[in-house]
Amino acid sequence: MKASRIAAVGAVSGIAVLALSAPAFAHVGVQPEGAAAKGGYAVVDFKVPNERDNASTTKLEVNFPTDHPLASVMPQPVPGWKAEVTKAKPAKPLESHGKQITEVVTKVTWTADGKGVEPGYFQKFPVSIGALPEDADQLVFKAIQTYSNKEVVRWIEVPQEGQEEPDTPAPVLKLSAAEDDAHGASGSSDAKAEDTGADAQNTAADASSSDSGSGDGSDTTARVLGIVGIVVGAAGVAYGVLAGRRRNSGAAA
Repeated sequence: MKASRIAAVGAVSGIAVLALSAPAFAHVGVQPEGAAAKGGYAVVDFKVPNERDNASTTKLEVNFPTDHPLASVMPQPVPGWKAEVTKAKPAKPLESHGKQITEVVTKVTWTADGKGVEPGYFQKFPVSIGALPEDADQLVFKAIQTYSNKEVVRWIEVPQEGQEEPDTPAPVLKLSAAEDDAHGASGSSDAKAEDTGADAQNTAADASSSDSGSGDGSDTTARVLGIVGIVVGAAGVAYGVLAGRRRNSGAAA
């Protein structure tokens, strides 16, 4: 009896834990592929799990923040899904690479061409975004998930720090600290290339100077050795002549 009661209590506790933890894993969320640094560009994945056992996810709408509009938004093609990009005029002027931006993306909608996200599966929707704001720590993307049975779930509640997570939280992208080259990879690359070229020229000049110095030293050494060789050779000849004379004198005596 005790064993059966313990087993029953354990089963109930396990079901309760699963029931409480399931929503935490079923949210529509957003995560960067790598870093999402302030002022830079990033590829982010909107992860959409299917929460229903009797319906598939057939549509996802992601609304982009209007308080921090993004000049560049490019969804990556996803097999079995059609992406539609909605644009509007920004509330405040924007510039990107020195050009005035007259339109920004306000929403991206993915619609399934086939079965969509079936029960027990999830789907990622990658998007390239930028430039990320420098004056914000996070971006909120309100999302709407539609099922094949016409059910709609609105992931639009903004989580508040220090409070419990809402039932349908909006996807939140956390931004990391700005990187040195976050304001334009091409400009930074050019600067680095120029620095590298200058360093290479300086190194080449130093090497050339070193080679010239080594060449002068080698020439001087060669001359000294040549002179020494001549002197030694002359001394040897003189010694040989004197030795021959002495032998001849001895023989004559």
